[in-house]
Amino acid sequence: MNEPTPSPPWPRPPSTDFDALLVVSFGGPEGPDDVVPFLENVTRGRNIPRERLAVVGEHYGLFGGISPINEQCRRLIAALEAHPALDVPIYWGNRNWHPMLPATVARMRDDGITNALAFVTSAYSSYSGCRQYRENIEAARQAVGPDAPAITKLRQFFDHPGFIDPNADNLIAALGTLPADADVAFTAHSLPRSMADSSDYQAQLMAVAGLIVDRVRATTSWSGEWQLVYQSRSGPPQVPWLEPDICDHLETLAERGASGVAVAPIGFISDHMEVVYDLDTEAAARAD
Repeated sequence: MNEPTPSPPWPRPPSTDFDALLVVSFGGPEGPDDVVPFLENVTRGRNIPRERLAVVGEHYGLFGGISPINEQCRRLIAALEAHPALDVPIYWGNRNWHPMLPATVARMRDDGITNALAFVTSAYSSYSGCRQYRENIEAARQAVGPDAPAITKLRQFFDHPGFIDPNADNLIAALGTLPADADVAFTAHSLPRSMADSSDYQAQLMAVAGLIVDRVRATTSWSGEWQLVYQSRSGPPQVPWLEPDICDHLETLAERGASGVAVAPIGFISDHMEVVYDLDTEAAARAD
């Protein structure tokens, strides 16, 4: 299979003399009072049914209204700040919850930052996973005004060894607890098919799964089968989304009498509700 060619940084940097790193992420609520405003931010302009928001709000309620993603971003930034190769200040701005991108870019301007690199915690191409973040960054710059720093987004990192190797290591560890012929379900956030067809999202996910499987087969005695599946769809039921759904796939494996299954969430680099509820709670219940 031909692997997608990674995109270059966007937009082209005015120079390579970067004076800051900006970590950009999705954001998540950090208490019960944050849940509804956060979900309104996430779904603004997307025509998501109110009943779906109510269901998702209940999911957050099971965890005290707290998503793990913000705390994991703090831990990521702390690790970056401690890295000896980085000697620039690190900033953090989110799409949907505090710290919001416009406020962060304004602080960067006030600190005298002129030319920053942006690392987005989304590994793949798609509108919501890549292009929308570019739009968010540019909208934040426009809101700050002509003195806003230039910001260059780093390329998608789905095929970077720093992403592939930890995923392979974690899968090898999980398979070590299962029979040698256990199945693997690689899972990622589903997208409307129309959105997926306009990007390399599916091809990149398949490339990542293939690279991980090659590593696992080369280093273990695993002899099972694998499948790319999807999760966390939302929106009107008549709109086609990427399938198969992971819960349906787990039921199929159970009916087939599979000896075990390892679920590898390659679509995510951080835990949030799509992991701690959709996988750890709902999908795990289907697997029992």
